[in-house]
Amino acid sequence: MNEVLILGEILEGSMDPKTLELVGIGRKLAEDLGGGLSVALMGGAVSAAAEQAASVGPDHVYKVEHPLLEGFTPDLWLAALEQICKKVKPKILLMSHVPLGMELGPRLAVRLNTRLTTDCIDLSIDPADGLLLRTKPVSGGNAISVFKCPGEPQMATMRGKVFGAAEPAEKEGEIGDLVPEIDDSMIKVVSLGVVREEIVSLDKADAVVAGGAGLGDEGGFEMLSDLSRALGKTLGNVMLGCSRVAVDKGWISSDHQVGLTGSMISPDVYVAVGISGAIQHLVGMVHSKKIIAINTDKGCNMFKVADYGVVEDYEKLIPALVKRLEELS
Repeated sequence: MNEVLILGEILEGSMDPKTLELVGIGRKLAEDLGGGLSVALMGGAVSAAAEQAASVGPDHVYKVEHPLLEGFTPDLWLAALEQICKKVKPKILLMSHVPLGMELGPRLAVRLNTRLTTDCIDLSIDPADGLLLRTKPVSGGNAISVFKCPGEPQMATMRGKVFGAAEPAEKEGEIGDLVPEIDDSMIKVVSLGVVREEIVSLDKADAVVAGGAGLGDEGGFEMLSDLSRALGKTLGNVMLGCSRVAVDKGWISSDHQVGLTGSMISPDVYVAVGISGAIQHLVGMVHSKKIIAINTDKGCNMFKVADYGVVEDYEKLIPALVKRLEELS
């Protein structure tokens, strides 16, 4: 079959936005193959999320419900997903490049005797042979390569914030049940506890103020923090971002990095301060709704994608901007 199957994820009872992004690219791949699009949802109770998934127009939504799938036990989820693939027989299987997909993808590829390409930023169908073309960053983000592999299902994990989320469709998908045959004996590894790490989730920001090499030193981020706080009074959740150079110099932690080797984001507002605009960085933020660039080099690439640009020393501009924003708030 020319079926495209997506492993959906549920976040606090609703569809994870990354799954809705997969539906968008999955629909295009299915059309190019002349086949159908399906979404599989796994868990202890997935009915509400299944209705939400059906509303964005896949052909089928498979409810894979079982008490043992409540919570993520990798061995059981792996066994259940393997059974789904053998029943549905998809030509393409897509997952988000998140812990769930990174845990299940490689192990499932081995069981199904196929190949997995991780962290893709684009997918398409080769019209010559119908195989999946998988585009991803390589060499530490310094290059982008396109891979094509034999075997079925064609498997890939997709980075988030690359495609827009699928919108509600006129025709809803058909919801059906697939009951996996799993039991406690399949569990090989038991989780003793979950440690929650505090990290910066740039993809959840309404606005991002990012700094690069042009800041000169780590002290520049203190000034950007002042701007973030001032903007936050009107723009909502404003976070600090950065280019790879700032991380390499040790000015800020890597979870703030935007680009191929960092986060792919599309906030309402992106303010780039002292960032030249290397392609590896632009890929990560070019889908921002409004881009504002501040740089002393009027020829830098960032001005080519910016909606608004200011050629000025940020140390002179930002304090004045912060003062004005505070007066208006």
